[in-house]
Amino acid sequence: MTTDIRTSELKDPVDVAEYLFRRLYEVGIRGVHGIPGDYNLVALDYIPKVGLNWVGNVNELNAGYAADGYARVKGISAVVTTFGVGELSLLNAIAGGYSEYVPIVHIVGTPSTLSQKDGMLLHHTLGNGDFTVFSEMSKNISCAMAKLNDPHEAATLIDNAIRECWVQSRPVYITLPTDMVQKKIEGERLKTPIDLSYPSNEVEKEDYVVDVVLKYLHAAKNPIILVDACAQRHRVLDEVHELMEKSKLPTFVAPMGKGAVNETLSNYGGVYAGDGSNEGVRERVESSDLILSIGAIKSDFNTAGFTYRISQLSTIDFHSNYVRVRYSEYPGVRMQGVLKKIIAKMGQLNIQLGPKVSNEIARKDTKVSTDELVTHDWLWPRVGQWLQPNDIVITETGTANFGIWETKFPEGVLALCQVLWGSIGYSVGACQGAALAAKEMGNRRTILFVGDGSFELTAQEVSTMIRQNLKPIIFLINNEGYTIERYIHGMDATYNDISQWKYTDLIPTFGGTPQNSKTHQVKNKQEAEDLFNDEEFAKAEKLQFVELFMPKEDAPRALKLTAEANRSKSGIIGGAAMPRPYRMLIPFWMSPKKELKTDNDRCDRPVRAFAKTRLNDQFKR
Repeated sequence: MTTDIRTSELKDPVDVAEYLFRRLYEVGIRGVHGIPGDYNLVALDYIPKVGLNWVGNVNELNAGYAADGYARVKGISAVVTTFGVGELSLLNAIAGGYSEYVPIVHIVGTPSTLSQKDGMLLHHTLGNGDFTVFSEMSKNISCAMAKLNDPHEAATLIDNAIRECWVQSRPVYITLPTDMVQKKIEGERLKTPIDLSYPSNEVEKEDYVVDVVLKYLHAAKNPIILVDACAQRHRVLDEVHELMEKSKLPTFVAPMGKGAVNETLSNYGGVYAGDGSNEGVRERVESSDLILSIGAIKSDFNTAGFTYRISQLSTIDFHSNYVRVRYSEYPGVRMQGVLKKIIAKMGQLNIQLGPKVSNEIARKDTKVSTDELVTHDWLWPRVGQWLQPNDIVITETGTANFGIWETKFPEGVLALCQVLWGSIGYSVGACQGAALAAKEMGNRRTILFVGDGSFELTAQEVSTMIRQNLKPIIFLINNEGYTIERYIHGMDATYNDISQWKYTDLIPTFGGTPQNSKTHQVKNKQEAEDLFNDEEFAKAEKLQFVELFMPKEDAPRALKLTAEANRSKSGIIGGAAMPRPYRMLIPFWMSPKKELKTDNDRCDRPVRAFAKTRLNDQFKR
């Protein structure tokens, strides 16, 4: 049970809920996502009082996806759920935020502290008197937890949770019991903003790491820069751009880092993803004798099925809490300070030019007519020609996620995707959150590319977009089901099929009118070309929904290569699984021959030969 603070002891009394929401406003949040429930209703009354906007989503999972998208645009977000049934519906989205370093403040309205102490048999519980079971579920996908059970420590816990959410760039979990909402606490501390600064590196340690990096950088004959997602999440893009512009080194991005750098700069070289790289990129990156890798996340889809061929002996990794130079690791050294000093001290470097990137459509795909179906090879370069500076582009896990690798962005384009967590349906909710953030920041165009299968999981969130008067352009790729799954396994399997909805009819069903929305159907290249050339369409003055028909078995090249690599590493070749000892040999057998430059390469040769022999024996059986 809570113990009240005597109001006479407070210089500026303020309710706990008001304190919490005023702190959220302070860090830049203006829209709060979530679903009302009886354990959070009184707390929700405080949202408009402090100048925040209650978004109100269709369900908790969509609210979590929306909060994720909002945070990737504005830097941090908040979502409110109710105890048990509400918070558990949100957990998939929160896990995605934790996996991909997205700062989300998750606030849960809970039963009163007295009810919890007495173990009362309340609704939304497991009926066993245990009120900690749900918070324990959130523990491993939250970087900090704040249970506001005592007004004496509530303000400290709130401030600490929001700071950790920002600094670690991951979700935090805050419980707000019903009897704590209106408890009075000291509001005087609201006059002092939360300290969101990053901890500084030890100067001597940082200088040593900088000297080590510079030694290898100056000795390198062919260095490059490779930027990934954590450069965005941990807010070092200013340093990355300064390094890119000042050094003139060829600069590449991993798929999760797409949009992290200005792709109009002359030294931008494209997307590196092993075998799924843009044309000419893999050869250029893998021939480098030094790679400055900034914020890498080397997951399967981010490396086109672990087809990276980069030696750690030629890599320097920069991360939020350590730097690794070849095989020497320096824990506790943040990349931001190190990068700043490298930029200041690096001087002249050896430079070999990298490939040039364009949105040129291959000659075989240039024909545009009503007889030509829209293909991925044609679509993504054409999208690049149509995009505008500062657009926000969201791509769904699936064909769009891989296709966007082939699009060169104008300056300032922000790309949102969920390559690591990969929860299908994510992008629709994320589009709502991103579009809301864009509206708050001055109405940047928000553009979504989503497959029909993924859309059917979270389609209801379009109604929230309409209700909030948001104006995204939504391209629904109608290719009759889960194409990415077809390429992994089961091209013609019925489990990869979906119901064929009347997708454009959903917009008026969700509240769309001719004044606030418009729908289009595109069935061939000519219709697509006409739409891309339509100035009214490009203005994005209302929500626009485009049903884009594409061949069922068409997919971006990068998706095909990644699916093949993942099939192989999973032991699925020709649709059948093989014993684990043989599966372990597949990476050696599948890897292409390469020039023998190092002792490691020479050791690979007999292993590869052995793997090929044993696998051939297995297939014969």
